[in-house]
Amino acid sequence: MIAIYPGSFDPVTLGHLDIIERGSRLFDQMIVAVLRNPNKMPLFTVQQRLEQIRQATQHLPNVEVDSFDGLTVNYTQMRKAQVLLRGLRAVSDFEVELQMAHTNKTLSTEIETVFLATSNEYSFLSSSVVKEVARFGGSVDHLVPPHVALDIYQCYAQNHPVSNPMKTEAIPPLKSSPMEPPLEKLQEREA
Repeated sequence: MIAIYPGSFDPVTLGHLDIIERGSRLFDQMIVAVLRNPNKMPLFTVQQRLEQIRQATQHLPNVEVDSFDGLTVNYTQMRKAQVLLRGLRAVSDFEVELQMAHTNKTLSTEIETVFLATSNEYSFLSSSVVKEVARFGGSVDHLVPPHVALDIYQCYAQNHPVSNPMKTEAIPPLKSSPMEPPLEKLQEREA
């Protein structure tokens, strides 16, 4: 059975790779399909994303990486796949994904959508989160594969955060306000 795992993967995250690896154990063939969306301004080109995913999945012999545009259902039919694989992080994902699954079913009754719950450690993770952290100089090493992290740092023209730590200011302890008498004065009054 052939499964398609569609998405923008801009960038591919460890959460995406978790779904890919687990899906590769469930299906004979997995096709990770990068959507070419001309209406979005991606961080990486389609070609860069394809290469990033290929490098991250090279240890999985039944995983292929491809790109497409147009309707996912049409691409799925063209590739003679029977399943669309989708990852779910939260209830909010489920609402959107269920609507999409129902829409796809109206377009093709021969394609089933299979949902995989993300592993707990990736339940917060999205490509948007990765880009936000990187944009403000944070480390993304624990969110994406090492080669993707390097691409992200280069894209944002930053050095690796470990070699260029952010500076923070220590906040001095609060002093007594001029309106309040010092503690010694209060103790004298009570005596």
